[in-house]
Amino acid sequence: MNHFCKMIVAFLALGAIACGGAGSASKPAKAEAAVEKQPRKPLLHQFQPPQPPIHLDREGQLEYLLTHFWDGFDFADTAGLATIDTAVMLQRMGLFGALAAQRPLDRAPIDRLMRRATTSRPMLDLFLYLSEMVFHDPNSPLRNDEHYIPILEAQLSTDFYDEYERIAPEYDLHLARQNRIGHRANDFRYATADGRRRSLYDLQADYVLLFFNNPDCAMCKELREQIGQSPRLTELIASGRMRVLALYPDEDLTAWKAYQPNIPASWINSYDPGCRIREENLYNLNAIPSLYLLDRQKKVLVKDAASIAEIEQGL
Repeated sequence: MNHFCKMIVAFLALGAIACGGAGSASKPAKAEAAVEKQPRKPLLHQFQPPQPPIHLDREGQLEYLLTHFWDGFDFADTAGLATIDTAVMLQRMGLFGALAAQRPLDRAPIDRLMRRATTSRPMLDLFLYLSEMVFHDPNSPLRNDEHYIPILEAQLSTDFYDEYERIAPEYDLHLARQNRIGHRANDFRYATADGRRRSLYDLQADYVLLFFNNPDCAMCKELREQIGQSPRLTELIASGRMRVLALYPDEDLTAWKAYQPNIPASWINSYDPGCRIREENLYNLNAIPSLYLLDRQKKVLVKDAASIAEIEQGL
């Protein structure tokens, strides 16, 4: 599947988020309350993403779209927020996010958007809501901390929010800055059923696949099976070049012990004694399952993945 096909798939998935879930298609309360209520043609009727010049190649078209995607949106028209269709705007943001996903470490398109969105608090509130749904929501296929970091930084750089309103974004920013791609992962100690305690950094292999999982999680079961069905991962594990550390981050050890027979014998089945990973915010565990691919030096190659395809692409 080429990258433009993947973009469309992710965009359609964001449409599902917009149409499902309690309150996901409603206006953000702060944005709605802060604007003047008056009949007006919705901004959405005026805004459509641009069409790239047909003479450009695919990379050129991607660059054009990322640069000019929001040119037709009037960021100064806060009165229009009263009638804007937030669900459809979420789809627009999803399309932008799918384009940005083609350059997962490039923050420039997000920076440009947020500079425009910070013209007023009502406009910023709208784009914070859209960005959280696309780049931060656990159910979003476009969840990406590298893209969410500049959004939070833009929010905290303004004087629109008081000290209490800043607590949540400051916490989210702290978590997003942990275990970034290209940086060494946070070390931690884990325990196994035989009572041994070791650290992540003790593992010696070309790759470490860190698999945060939960016995009651259906998607964890699916991912576990997908790892076993991947020829590439199976080969790496069998040769010893990859170690899989399956880690249970919660405190119900009875459930963890009962689930042990389901974990392959070649994996390290472990738990976090004292739940220190969660207590110390060493990793963002808001979404389970979560996969991290690390190299021999424990640098992060893939962060917080929810598919085996992402891991295979990171090898």
